[in-house]
Amino acid sequence: MTDRWHKLEELPDEGRVRTVVVDGRSLAVSRCAGRLGALDNHCPHQGGPLGEGSIENGLLRCPWHGYDYNPTTGTPPAGFSDAPVSFGVEERADGAWVCLPEREPRARTVSDVLVETLVAWGVDTVFGMVGHSNLGFAEALRRAEERGELRYIGIRHEGAASFAAGAYGKLTGRPAACLAIAGPGSTNLLTGLYDARLDGAPVVAISGQVPSSVLGRGAFQDLDLSAVFRDVALSTVTVHAGSAHAELAGTAVKHAIDGRGVAHLVLPDEVQDLPSDAPAGSPIGRAADRATAPPADLLVAAATTLRAARRPVLVVGDGARHAAADVRALAERLNAPVLTTFRAKGLVPDAHPLGAGVLGRSGTPVASWLMNEADLLLVVGASFANHTGIAPYKPIIQIDDSPAAIGRFTGVQLGLLGDASVTLRQLLDALHPSELAATDQRPDVAARWTLWRAEKARRVADDRGRGLSAAAVFAALGRHCPVDAVITVDVGNHAYAFGRYFESSGQPVLMSGYLGSIGFGYPAALGAAAAEPSRPVVAVTGDGGFGQYLAEVTTAVKYRIPVKHVLLDNGALGKISKEQLAAGLSVWQTSLVNPDFADYARSCGAVGISAGDAAELETGMAALFAADGPALLHLRTDGELV
Repeated sequence: MTDRWHKLEELPDEGRVRTVVVDGRSLAVSRCAGRLGALDNHCPHQGGPLGEGSIENGLLRCPWHGYDYNPTTGTPPAGFSDAPVSFGVEERADGAWVCLPEREPRARTVSDVLVETLVAWGVDTVFGMVGHSNLGFAEALRRAEERGELRYIGIRHEGAASFAAGAYGKLTGRPAACLAIAGPGSTNLLTGLYDARLDGAPVVAISGQVPSSVLGRGAFQDLDLSAVFRDVALSTVTVHAGSAHAELAGTAVKHAIDGRGVAHLVLPDEVQDLPSDAPAGSPIGRAADRATAPPADLLVAAATTLRAARRPVLVVGDGARHAAADVRALAERLNAPVLTTFRAKGLVPDAHPLGAGVLGRSGTPVASWLMNEADLLLVVGASFANHTGIAPYKPIIQIDDSPAAIGRFTGVQLGLLGDASVTLRQLLDALHPSELAATDQRPDVAARWTLWRAEKARRVADDRGRGLSAAAVFAALGRHCPVDAVITVDVGNHAYAFGRYFESSGQPVLMSGYLGSIGFGYPAALGAAAAEPSRPVVAVTGDGGFGQYLAEVTTAVKYRIPVKHVLLDNGALGKISKEQLAAGLSVWQTSLVNPDFADYARSCGAVGISAGDAAELETGMAALFAADGPALLHLRTDGELV
């Protein structure tokens, strides 16, 4: 390797030292007694940045532990040999120059093996924060991104990274990864990871870790991360020097996909940079076909029961989202309404003659009336949790691909363990129209929608002079939202109103379903946009939830992620206020002090729009979807008109 001279563009004053980056290398450049010196910027003891030190009595003092060096030669006090590397410096007529050896190509490392394996298994997006204990892995990510193999999105809070990764998994069924440092960076991931776990979204979480030599000895940010993650993760493994590195990375992705949950890898600092020539892992031959069918005798029993039903109703959850076409086909064969859980909103568009909207606490009276009139419920991919509103006293045929889900909360008449699409197609084949006792319920669906739309129109017109009604907001969103959009919804009053009032054209909806975590909405939009970059992404949040991750607007601006954000601002944690009143309590500590969110968005480099009345709402909604890049529509709403 040969040495090369590089010009120093920035020089310190006499008696000063500063950090200068030359050819990608960090140097401590000093001027002392008229002479320039250039040392490697890392103290040989603890790695302290010598360029942040000081010149005292003609010596360069390390800022971390006070050790002294000659600022031009790096020589330490007499009797010691632990000197930083010094480089030749020349002052010429055209400036100062430093002589540096050619940079040696960076060796392939354990981190490269891990990243290449994740990519081979289909991980193409990583959300995270680069820090001191994951730098080796971050460098491998950088190199993979440079090769065009993945996309890295640096967020402002690790919780946003895990929510974004979870949203990616909810939308696609494929895992994204989230990255954090040791200690607090990793613990910040936990809420978003619990959301992914409870909603069955695959995620690979990766934690940097303190060096193995100090692990368990009370070092800075020293936590037993596998113990911390053991409850949230299907698997949590520390990658050691002698581990089968590619196998651990591949197995993590397999666990996340097969178990529809979180897999966790812990990377000690020194392991990340170990040289490795091991090949990347491959997913070939490692995946099973999940498209299984129920036993034939149960299919026969289910078909027999469906033939006899006069008013069957389909209730579909998010587990049936991949089977939307089959749901519609069977519903049309039976002339049976389709009710969805909130998480499955849009699986059958509300304009479909058999689409009855959302059931449960966030639902419509259309759905609840039709369920109450039903004589049989065919429930597909739904959890039966208390918020779903499924009537346990009705005869129920349940279809799910998880044994644990069958009869989880209440006994069912028939439980069919199988893939939703496969099972629905087999039922369709077994049900000839001439054999069905079912009445045509389309007139009932239309009549109930007529009643509900008239009531919604009255609520849209409500105006107490204190801001917009939720019904008006979601009527306007329904007029302007692209039919191919993905919508992410936060937790709060606005979410109940969205489920009740927004008439879906089939847009998939992502939410924090079973954890119900406030703050989900905006980070999830970042994840959805990364998963489906060609589709519009709309975030619907309240002021309470958005306040938890509002710095992520700068992430959207930095990476040009064109999230369209509908923000309902009632100046309060409105859902909690309602719960306090319902419990006979005083409304206490739920008010919020908010900025002008449109101004805030503009200060971040996004488009900011405000609206507080009907005219402004219509023009604001149009401007939101016409905007180039990330945009926020700040809506001042009346918290009582929900």
